[in-house]
Amino acid sequence: MARLMENEEDLEEVLTHPRAELIEAIREVRSPLVILGAGGKMGPSLAVLAKRAAERAGHSLEIVAVSRFGNGEQRKWLEERGVKTRVADLLDRGSTDRLPEAGDVLYLVGLKFGTQENPSQTWAVNTVAPLHVAERYRGRRIVALSTGNVYPLTLVKGGGSTEEDPLTPKGEYANAAVARERLFDHFSRQSGGSEVALLRLNYATDLRYGVPVDLARKIWKGEPIDLTNGFFNCIWQGDANEMILRAFRLAVSPARAWNLTSPGAYQVREVAAQLGTLLGREPVFSGRESESALLSNSAALCAQLGAPPTDLGAILARTAHWVQIGGLELGKPTHFEVRDGRY
Repeated sequence: MARLMENEEDLEEVLTHPRAELIEAIREVRSPLVILGAGGKMGPSLAVLAKRAAERAGHSLEIVAVSRFGNGEQRKWLEERGVKTRVADLLDRGSTDRLPEAGDVLYLVGLKFGTQENPSQTWAVNTVAPLHVAERYRGRRIVALSTGNVYPLTLVKGGGSTEEDPLTPKGEYANAAVARERLFDHFSRQSGGSEVALLRLNYATDLRYGVPVDLARKIWKGEPIDLTNGFFNCIWQGDANEMILRAFRLAVSPARAWNLTSPGAYQVREVAAQLGTLLGREPVFSGRESESALLSNSAALCAQLGAPPTDLGAILARTAHWVQIGGLELGKPTHFEVRDGRY
Protein backbone atom coordinates (compact mmCIF):
# COMPACT_ATOMS: atom_id res chain seq x y z
CA MET A 1 0.00 0.00 0.00
CA ALA A 2 1.34 3.41 -0.97
CA ARG A 3 2.59 5.64 1.82
CA LEU A 4 0.47 8.80 1.86
CA MET A 5 1.85 12.21 2.79
CA GLU A 6 0.11 14.70 5.06
CA ASN A 7 2.40 17.71 4.58
CA GLU A 8 5.55 18.90 2.80
CA GLU A 9 7.76 17.51 5.56
CA ASP A 10 6.39 14.02 4.88
CA LEU A 11 6.83 14.52 1.14
CA GLU A 12 10.43 15.71 1.40
CA GLU A 13 11.26 12.80 3.69
CA VAL A 14 10.07 10.34 1.05
CA LEU A 15 11.79 12.21 -1.80
CA THR A 16 15.15 12.26 0.04
CA HIS A 17 15.19 8.68 1.35
CA PRO A 18 17.94 6.78 -0.53
CA ARG A 19 17.46 3.19 -1.67
CA ALA A 20 20.25 0.62 -1.45
CA GLU A 21 20.97 0.97 -5.18
CA LEU A 22 21.78 4.65 -4.79
CA ILE A 23 23.80 4.16 -1.61
CA GLU A 24 26.02 1.76 -3.54
CA ALA A 25 26.28 3.96 -6.64
CA ILE A 26 27.02 7.19 -4.77
CA ARG A 27 30.40 5.81 -3.71
CA GLU A 28 31.60 6.35 -7.28
CA VAL A 29 30.54 10.02 -7.43
CA ARG A 30 33.54 12.33 -7.17
CA SER A 31 33.73 15.12 -4.61
CA PRO A 32 32.71 17.85 -4.65
CA LEU A 33 29.48 17.21 -6.52
CA VAL A 34 28.38 20.57 -7.92
CA ILE A 35 24.64 20.78 -8.69
CA LEU A 36 23.85 23.66 -11.03
CA GLY A 37 20.27 24.93 -11.08
CA ALA A 38 19.62 23.46 -7.65
CA GLY A 39 16.88 25.97 -6.85
CA GLY A 40 14.32 24.50 -9.25
CA LYS A 41 11.53 21.99 -8.69
CA MET A 42 13.84 18.97 -8.47
CA GLY A 43 17.13 20.44 -7.26
CA PRO A 44 16.62 20.79 -3.48
CA SER A 45 15.37 17.25 -2.89
CA LEU A 46 18.00 15.87 -5.30
CA ALA A 47 20.81 17.59 -3.39
CA VAL A 48 19.62 16.31 -0.02
CA LEU A 49 19.05 12.83 -1.45
CA ALA A 50 22.69 12.80 -2.61
CA LYS A 51 23.87 13.98 0.79
CA ARG A 52 21.91 11.33 2.67
CA ALA A 53 23.00 8.57 0.31
CA ALA A 54 26.65 9.56 0.77
CA GLU A 55 26.27 9.59 4.54
CA ARG A 56 24.74 6.11 4.47
CA ALA A 57 27.59 4.92 2.24
CA GLY A 58 30.29 6.41 4.46
CA HIS A 59 31.42 8.50 1.49
CA SER A 60 32.74 11.99 2.35
CA LEU A 61 31.00 13.58 -0.61
CA GLU A 62 30.71 17.35 -0.46
CA ILE A 63 27.54 18.65 -2.13
CA VAL A 64 27.50 22.21 -3.48
CA ALA A 65 24.09 23.49 -4.64
CA VAL A 66 24.32 26.43 -7.06
CA SER A 67 21.42 28.71 -7.97
CA ARG A 68 20.38 32.34 -8.04
CA PHE A 69 18.42 31.43 -4.88
CA GLY A 70 15.68 34.02 -5.03
CA ASN A 71 14.08 32.05 -2.21
CA GLY A 72 16.16 32.47 0.95
CA GLU A 73 14.19 29.82 2.81
CA GLN A 74 15.15 27.25 0.20
CA ARG A 75 18.83 28.01 0.67
CA LYS A 76 18.46 27.78 4.45
CA TRP A 77 16.66 24.43 4.11
CA LEU A 78 19.55 23.01 2.09
CA GLU A 79 22.26 24.25 4.42
CA GLU A 80 20.46 22.89 7.49
CA ARG A 81 20.72 19.47 5.85
CA GLY A 82 24.44 19.63 5.19
CA VAL A 83 24.40 20.92 1.61
CA LYS A 84 26.68 23.86 0.84
CA THR A 85 25.21 26.61 -1.33
CA ARG A 86 26.58 29.16 -3.77
CA VAL A 87 24.76 32.01 -5.49
CA ALA A 88 25.57 32.36 -9.19
CA ASP A 89 24.08 33.56 -12.46
CA LEU A 90 25.17 31.15 -15.18
CA LEU A 91 24.42 33.71 -17.89
CA ASP A 92 27.26 35.79 -16.45
CA ARG A 93 30.59 34.32 -17.51
CA GLY A 94 32.39 35.96 -14.59
CA SER A 95 29.93 34.47 -12.13
CA THR A 96 30.34 31.04 -13.72
CA ASP A 97 34.13 31.30 -13.70
CA ARG A 98 34.04 31.90 -9.94
CA LEU A 99 32.19 28.65 -9.25
CA PRO A 100 34.03 26.11 -7.09
CA GLU A 101 36.06 23.25 -8.49
CA ALA A 102 34.09 20.06 -9.03
CA GLY A 103 34.71 16.35 -9.10
CA ASP A 104 31.41 15.70 -10.88
CA VAL A 105 28.73 18.09 -12.14
CA LEU A 106 24.93 17.85 -12.31
CA TYR A 107 23.33 20.33 -14.70
CA LEU A 108 19.63 21.03 -14.04
CA VAL A 109 19.29 24.47 -15.63
CA GLY A 110 16.56 25.11 -18.18
CA LEU A 111 13.74 27.48 -19.13
CA LYS A 112 10.51 26.37 -20.78
CA PHE A 113 7.49 28.38 -19.75
CA GLY A 114 7.23 31.97 -20.94
CA THR A 115 8.96 31.11 -24.20
CA GLN A 116 6.10 32.44 -26.29
CA GLU A 117 6.33 35.86 -24.62
CA ASN A 118 10.14 36.05 -24.40
CA PRO A 119 11.83 33.56 -26.75
CA SER A 120 15.20 35.29 -26.55
CA GLN A 121 15.43 34.60 -22.82
CA THR A 122 14.61 30.94 -23.42
CA TRP A 123 17.39 30.67 -25.99
CA ALA A 124 19.85 32.47 -23.72
CA VAL A 125 19.18 30.25 -20.71
CA ASN A 126 19.26 27.07 -22.77
CA THR A 127 22.39 27.89 -24.80
CA VAL A 128 24.55 30.57 -23.16
CA ALA A 129 24.43 28.95 -19.70
CA PRO A 130 25.51 25.48 -20.92
CA LEU A 131 28.25 27.09 -23.01
CA HIS A 132 29.68 28.78 -19.91
CA VAL A 133 29.36 25.61 -17.83
CA ALA A 134 30.94 23.35 -20.45
CA GLU A 135 33.92 25.68 -20.62
CA ARG A 136 34.21 26.11 -16.84
CA TYR A 137 34.01 22.38 -16.13
CA ARG A 138 35.92 21.05 -19.13
CA GLY A 139 37.18 17.54 -18.38
CA ARG A 140 34.70 16.87 -15.55
CA ARG A 141 31.97 14.25 -15.77
CA ILE A 142 28.63 15.95 -16.42
CA VAL A 143 25.13 14.57 -16.12
CA ALA A 144 22.90 17.15 -17.83
CA LEU A 145 19.14 17.18 -17.65
CA SER A 146 17.40 17.55 -21.00
CA THR A 147 13.78 17.00 -22.00
CA GLY A 148 11.58 14.68 -24.00
CA ASN A 149 10.41 17.79 -25.85
CA VAL A 150 13.44 17.42 -28.14
CA TYR A 151 11.38 14.81 -30.02
CA PRO A 152 8.47 15.52 -32.33
CA LEU A 153 5.06 14.00 -31.64
CA THR A 154 5.07 10.27 -32.34
CA LEU A 155 2.39 7.67 -33.07
CA VAL A 156 1.06 6.24 -29.81
CA LYS A 157 1.10 2.71 -31.19
CA GLY A 158 4.84 3.07 -31.92
CA GLY A 159 5.84 2.89 -28.26
CA GLY A 160 7.47 6.32 -27.98
CA SER A 161 10.56 8.01 -29.37
CA THR A 162 13.91 6.32 -28.85
CA GLU A 163 17.30 7.96 -28.43
CA GLU A 164 18.18 7.22 -32.08
CA ASP A 165 15.18 9.13 -33.48
CA PRO A 166 15.80 12.47 -35.24
CA LEU A 167 15.36 15.63 -33.16
CA THR A 168 12.86 17.61 -35.23
CA PRO A 169 10.45 19.12 -32.68
CA LYS A 170 8.05 22.05 -32.96
CA GLY A 171 8.48 25.30 -31.11
CA GLU A 172 11.26 27.55 -29.89
CA TYR A 173 11.64 25.94 -26.46
CA ALA A 174 12.11 22.46 -27.89
CA ASN A 175 14.64 23.64 -30.45
CA ALA A 176 16.53 25.59 -27.79
CA ALA A 177 16.67 22.36 -25.80
CA VAL A 178 18.15 20.58 -28.83
CA ALA A 179 20.76 23.35 -29.03
CA ARG A 180 21.61 22.81 -25.34
CA GLU A 181 22.27 19.14 -26.04
CA ARG A 182 24.37 19.95 -29.11
CA LEU A 183 26.57 22.32 -27.08
CA PHE A 184 27.28 19.71 -24.40
CA ASP A 185 28.01 17.16 -27.12
CA HIS A 186 30.31 19.59 -28.94
CA PHE A 187 32.43 20.20 -25.86
CA SER A 188 32.49 16.48 -25.03
CA ARG A 189 34.12 15.82 -28.42
CA GLN A 190 36.98 18.27 -27.96
CA SER A 191 40.40 17.24 -26.71
CA GLY A 192 40.23 17.13 -22.94
CA GLY A 193 36.47 17.48 -23.08
CA SER A 194 33.95 16.17 -20.60
CA GLU A 195 32.25 12.81 -20.46
CA VAL A 196 28.53 13.61 -20.64
CA ALA A 197 25.22 11.82 -20.09
CA LEU A 198 22.16 13.69 -21.38
CA LEU A 199 18.94 12.66 -19.62
CA ARG A 200 15.77 13.47 -21.55
CA LEU A 201 13.17 13.73 -18.79
CA ASN A 202 9.48 13.34 -19.61
CA TYR A 203 7.58 14.20 -17.12
CA ALA A 204 8.60 14.21 -13.42
CA THR A 205 5.86 14.46 -10.80
CA ASP A 206 5.64 14.86 -7.05
CA LEU A 207 2.49 16.00 -5.25
CA ARG A 208 2.92 19.72 -5.92
CA TYR A 209 3.24 19.52 -9.71
CA GLY A 210 3.07 17.02 -12.56
CA VAL A 211 0.61 15.60 -15.06
CA PRO A 212 -1.31 13.50 -12.46
CA VAL A 213 -1.56 16.63 -10.30
CA ASP A 214 -2.90 18.65 -13.23
CA LEU A 215 -5.53 15.97 -13.89
CA ALA A 216 -6.51 15.55 -10.25
CA ARG A 217 -6.98 19.28 -9.70
CA LYS A 218 -9.14 19.59 -12.81
CA ILE A 219 -11.31 16.73 -11.58
CA TRP A 220 -11.52 18.25 -8.09
CA LYS A 221 -12.63 21.61 -9.53
CA GLY A 222 -14.98 20.10 -12.13
CA GLU A 223 -12.95 21.50 -15.04
CA PRO A 224 -12.90 19.70 -18.41
CA ILE A 225 -9.88 17.59 -19.33
CA ASP A 226 -8.73 17.93 -22.94
CA LEU A 227 -8.17 14.48 -24.45
CA THR A 228 -6.50 15.65 -27.68
CA ASN A 229 -3.05 14.79 -26.31
CA GLY A 230 -4.43 11.58 -24.89
CA PHE A 231 -1.29 9.78 -23.68
CA PHE A 232 1.71 10.75 -21.56
CA ASN A 233 4.75 9.47 -19.69
CA CYS A 234 5.58 10.38 -16.11
CA ILE A 235 7.98 9.35 -13.37
CA TRP A 236 7.91 9.93 -9.62
CA GLN A 237 10.35 12.73 -8.80
CA GLY A 238 12.16 10.68 -6.16
CA ASP A 239 12.82 7.95 -8.73
CA ALA A 240 13.98 10.48 -11.32
CA ASN A 241 16.37 12.07 -8.82
CA GLU A 242 17.83 8.69 -7.91
CA MET A 243 18.37 7.69 -11.54
CA ILE A 244 19.99 11.07 -12.29
CA LEU A 245 22.49 10.50 -9.49
CA ARG A 246 23.18 6.95 -10.64
CA ALA A 247 23.80 8.07 -14.23
CA PHE A 248 27.40 9.25 -13.80
CA ARG A 249 28.70 5.84 -14.85
CA LEU A 250 26.86 6.35 -18.14
CA ALA A 251 28.72 9.57 -18.97
CA VAL A 252 30.88 9.15 -22.09
CA SER A 253 32.63 11.14 -24.79
CA PRO A 254 31.04 11.86 -27.22
CA ALA A 255 27.97 12.60 -25.12
CA ARG A 256 25.16 10.05 -25.08
CA ALA A 257 21.45 10.69 -24.56
CA TRP A 258 19.08 8.58 -22.45
CA ASN A 259 15.30 8.80 -22.09
CA LEU A 260 14.31 9.17 -18.42
CA THR A 261 10.64 8.39 -17.80
CA SER A 262 8.13 5.61 -17.15
CA PRO A 263 8.65 2.32 -19.00
CA GLY A 264 5.30 2.74 -20.75
CA ALA A 265 2.71 5.36 -21.68
CA TYR A 266 -0.42 6.17 -19.69
CA GLN A 267 -3.80 7.07 -21.19
CA VAL A 268 -5.24 10.36 -19.95
CA ARG A 269 -8.79 9.02 -19.97
CA GLU A 270 -7.90 5.94 -17.90
CA VAL A 271 -5.74 7.85 -15.40
CA ALA A 272 -8.45 10.46 -14.94
CA ALA A 273 -11.02 7.70 -14.33
CA GLN A 274 -8.79 6.21 -11.61
CA LEU A 275 -8.26 9.60 -10.02
CA GLY A 276 -12.00 10.29 -10.21
CA THR A 277 -12.69 7.10 -8.27
CA LEU A 278 -10.12 8.04 -5.62
CA LEU A 279 -11.46 11.59 -5.38
CA GLY A 280 -15.13 10.60 -5.46
CA ARG A 281 -15.79 12.89 -8.43
CA GLU A 282 -16.61 12.19 -12.06
CA PRO A 283 -14.10 13.55 -14.60
CA VAL A 284 -15.35 15.84 -17.35
CA PHE A 285 -13.74 15.34 -20.76
CA SER A 286 -13.51 17.36 -23.96
CA GLY A 287 -12.12 16.50 -27.38
CA ARG A 288 -10.93 13.14 -28.70
CA GLU A 289 -7.59 11.35 -28.56
CA SER A 290 -5.17 11.97 -31.43
CA GLU A 291 -3.10 9.18 -32.91
CA SER A 292 0.09 10.93 -31.81
CA ALA A 293 1.52 12.30 -28.57
CA LEU A 294 4.79 13.39 -26.98
CA LEU A 295 6.06 10.02 -25.78
CA SER A 296 9.49 8.59 -24.96
CA ASN A 297 10.71 5.01 -24.81
CA SER A 298 12.90 4.52 -21.73
CA ALA A 299 13.90 0.88 -22.36
CA ALA A 300 17.60 1.71 -22.82
CA LEU A 301 17.99 3.50 -19.48
CA CYS A 302 15.85 0.96 -17.63
CA ALA A 303 18.13 -1.78 -18.95
CA GLN A 304 21.06 0.01 -17.31
CA LEU A 305 19.52 1.23 -14.04
CA GLY A 306 16.34 -0.82 -13.62
CA ALA A 307 12.76 0.38 -13.91
CA PRO A 308 11.58 3.22 -11.65
CA PRO A 309 10.31 1.53 -8.45
CA THR A 310 7.27 3.76 -7.80
CA ASP A 311 4.30 2.53 -9.81
CA LEU A 312 1.43 4.59 -11.20
CA GLY A 313 -1.01 3.29 -8.61
CA ALA A 314 1.10 4.69 -5.77
CA ILE A 315 1.49 8.03 -7.56
CA LEU A 316 -2.26 8.36 -8.10
CA ALA A 317 -3.16 7.36 -4.53
CA ARG A 318 -0.72 9.90 -3.13
CA THR A 319 -1.88 12.60 -5.55
CA ALA A 320 -5.58 12.15 -4.83
CA HIS A 321 -5.00 12.22 -1.07
CA TRP A 322 -2.85 15.35 -1.37
CA VAL A 323 -5.53 17.17 -3.36
CA GLN A 324 -8.24 16.12 -0.92
CA ILE A 325 -6.36 17.51 2.09
CA GLY A 326 -5.57 20.79 0.33
CA GLY A 327 -1.85 20.11 -0.07
CA LEU A 328 0.40 22.82 -1.49
CA GLU A 329 0.66 23.21 -5.25
CA LEU A 330 3.43 25.13 -6.99
CA GLY A 331 1.11 26.75 -9.51
CA LYS A 332 3.26 25.42 -12.35
CA PRO A 333 1.03 23.29 -14.61
CA THR A 334 2.87 21.05 -17.05
CA HIS A 335 0.82 22.14 -20.09
CA PHE A 336 1.20 18.58 -21.32
CA GLU A 337 -1.81 19.26 -23.56
CA VAL A 338 0.28 21.53 -25.80
CA ARG A 339 0.88 20.02 -29.24
CA ASP A 340 2.29 22.97 -31.20
CA GLY A 341 5.37 23.66 -29.06
CA ARG A 342 4.11 27.07 -27.90
CA TYR A 343 4.82 27.47 -24.16
